[in-house]
Amino acid sequence: MTTRTASDRIDALHAAHYASLLRFLIGLTHGERQTAEDLLQETMLRAWRHVEKLPTDPDGERRWLFTVARRLLIDLVRARQSRPSETPVLDMDWASSAEDTTDVAIATQSIRTAFDRLSDAHRNVLSDLHFRGEAPESIARKLRVPVGTVKSRAHYALRALRDGMEARG
Repeated sequence: MTTRTASDRIDALHAAHYASLLRFLIGLTHGERQTAEDLLQETMLRAWRHVEKLPTDPDGERRWLFTVARRLLIDLVRARQSRPSETPVLDMDWASSAEDTTDVAIATQSIRTAFDRLSDAHRNVLSDLHFRGEAPESIARKLRVPVGTVKSRAHYALRALRDGMEARG
């Protein structure tokens, strides 16, 4: 198959199946759109690599794409389960100012120390809410807990953060 023909075929596949495949993946990832888009991109890349082996009928194409996407998701879930969960690094560079003083440095260190002393659950919820700007509903879906649990963790995390900072002066 020539490069131009392959490119046309992939363009046609993308146009025909993009929206339904993305909806399918968003559902499987519990609303994690970025993960769904990454999986969709990898699915289309696999289609490009195997364009000469793809079924030629529309139903066969669709089945092939959805099967590849589902298997990619299974691989992703297994990979996430086989390695320890990642703890986000707290980026405090935003706290720098033109007037860095000793007081600012002490306050920044106090925040870092208090943040590091939080439990993983509290630290993750605060990071997702305040640093990544995620909605409580999105975090709840990701963690598979009720929204109230996310809000409760955020409340207690902020209280522990405040208490930790007050203890340091």
